[in-house]
Amino acid sequence: MATKRHAPSPSPEDSDTMSIRPLGAGQEVGRSCIILEFKNKKIMLDCGIHPGLSGLEALPYTDMIDASEIDLILITHFHLDHCGALPWFLEKTTFRGRVFMTHATKAIYRWLLSDYVKVSNISADQMLYTEKELEASMAKIETINFHQVTEVGGVKFWCYNAGHVLGAAMFMLEIAGVKILYTGDFSRQEDRHLMAAEIPPVSPDVLIMESTYGTHIHEKRDVREARFTGTIHDIINRGGRCLIPVFALGRAQELLLILDEYWANHPELQEVPIYYASSLAKKCMSVYQTYSNAMNERIQRQISVSNPFIFKHISNLKNMEQFDDIGPSVVMASPGMMQSGLSRELFEGWCTERRNGVVIAGYCVEGTLAKHVMSEPEEITTLAGQRLPLKMSVDYVSFSAHVDYEQISEFVRVLKPPQVVLVHGEANEMGRLRSALVREYEDNPNVKMSLHTPANTQAVELCFRGEKMAKVVGVLAAEEPLDGTTVSGILIKRGFKYHLMTPSDLPNYTDLARSVVTQKQCVPYKSLFSLVGYYLRQLAGEVEEIKENGVVVGYKAFKVVTVLKGVQKVILEWTANATNDMYADAVLSVLMQIEGDTSGNALSVALSNATSAGKYDDVEKFPSRLYKLLNDIFGEGKVVRTPTGDSMSVTVDTNVATISVKDLTVDCEDEGLQQQVSGVVRRLHTALHPCKAVMVSDEAVVAPAYQ
Repeated sequence: MATKRHAPSPSPEDSDTMSIRPLGAGQEVGRSCIILEFKNKKIMLDCGIHPGLSGLEALPYTDMIDASEIDLILITHFHLDHCGALPWFLEKTTFRGRVFMTHATKAIYRWLLSDYVKVSNISADQMLYTEKELEASMAKIETINFHQVTEVGGVKFWCYNAGHVLGAAMFMLEIAGVKILYTGDFSRQEDRHLMAAEIPPVSPDVLIMESTYGTHIHEKRDVREARFTGTIHDIINRGGRCLIPVFALGRAQELLLILDEYWANHPELQEVPIYYASSLAKKCMSVYQTYSNAMNERIQRQISVSNPFIFKHISNLKNMEQFDDIGPSVVMASPGMMQSGLSRELFEGWCTERRNGVVIAGYCVEGTLAKHVMSEPEEITTLAGQRLPLKMSVDYVSFSAHVDYEQISEFVRVLKPPQVVLVHGEANEMGRLRSALVREYEDNPNVKMSLHTPANTQAVELCFRGEKMAKVVGVLAAEEPLDGTTVSGILIKRGFKYHLMTPSDLPNYTDLARSVVTQKQCVPYKSLFSLVGYYLRQLAGEVEEIKENGVVVGYKAFKVVTVLKGVQKVILEWTANATNDMYADAVLSVLMQIEGDTSGNALSVALSNATSAGKYDDVEKFPSRLYKLLNDIFGEGKVVRTPTGDSMSVTVDTNVATISVKDLTVDCEDEGLQQQVSGVVRRLHTALHPCKAVMVSDEAVVAPAYQ
């Protein structure tokens, strides 16, 4: 029974299916890592670690991919949950592609991850990478400016300001005409030092967007700042110490600006010290001063007068040895989720006193101490395993620079992307956001939007069908073709664009150049070279003779294949192409047939062709036909006939063969030439006048050959 024949599956480059697979940040917050596959291109969007986990467990699910197949990595910003795994991926896998981030992100990435390595040495069971490996990864990272269009292997991309932290970017990618916008973390609200995230002027086909806060709506900025400073003031008034866990860079700078201004406006607080407890404090501030042009207009105006990041009421604190813990104070310490480091050490030292307080000012990931204390448990477990009562006050005032529902709704309403993939959000928050967006647009017939909420390692597959179009350039584009006209040329593919042009235009529009391949083949050959010309005429009809000093040294058949005489060999030359190769094969077969003829059949065929038009008993024409045949075989000028016509001579090189037409004998000192000429004479005579034999007794008596 015949089976149905299946059509071959399209190659990955021709496939219309796009795959978006979170290896991290799928229905969770942390270890952002999205793999985008389309048209045989694989792009990694962010490469972070999970703040609530340590060692290899903190990595994205990179075992789902082959690192050597990743063409491009784009990092949106410097937070650990977006770039913390990058040195490991660059130095400990087979990745050989290219990596891009903004200038400010690269500058801060270096110091932030250096601090992470030092903390890991203290608290993590397994180090993902060393300081040396982090340093080595820096050379592999390339920088990109906002709005700068870059192309890598046919993937075009550029970035917009995301507003989340200094240098944060949203990346717009274009692959085969399909646009994908990856937001990373972004904020549409301008704060004291950062501008709001841009809304791209072009609408993407796919929007990959964070959903951190789901349907929550943030407090107004002035209300939030008042509650933050008021909470800290209350803790100080009761004689307590205030801990503000933050990441070394990002929200910390916003909070420092707020506190410094508040202390300046409240002289009664100026005896209470504020410490910025980070080993990176000085380096961080220098980076912020360097990249002030990436901040909002307020900072840019202020920095022309005085540097707003040189604080009057805030001191840097590198380690606990420098801290004189006497009386009320405010300490801003990293890391923000209190998993280790100075913030964890201070929290464990202060949590047992009621007058002290902790103000959590950013988003907290599940599984971290900061998230745990927000539920106000009765006791906590220290890093050493000791259980301590939690008596200090715990307050949450969100300064997290992530979009809320109002900002997301506005962003989506302007862009109207047909496909939305939600990432970077806990499953419940992500589900609420999806439902809210569905309700918002379900009654709008002008907006057709599909929303996806993939879990980690779960792929979203989208289909984008498009026509392949070629742009005609150069000479072919000089005149507009008429409908139905066939346009012929060379089709050039660069990335995902096609161009049709003539071969002569290749150097003008591409890096390609035209070249001609000449084939040369040597064939052993010991037979008469004149036979080559004879048989080539039978094969190709008209054959051009190649002469040197009046002597034939070669032939050109089919006007393309040259056969040159060598020493016991012939040399074939031709310009390589499909047609010429076929002609060369035919000529080669003729040469092999002549050279392989040990019985004289080649001469027999020549003789039979030469006499096929005459009568078999037309012996009177034998001398003239012999003369013509010898000229055909050995070449014009090689055969000399006596005036009486009773003898002829054939000259080949320096050898001369003399033929007696009457006796059919051949005299020649060269035995080989003598045998070849004798064979020609005998076969021609036999063809024209077959010999008659008379049997006498048991012996055959041959009649005279020619009378």
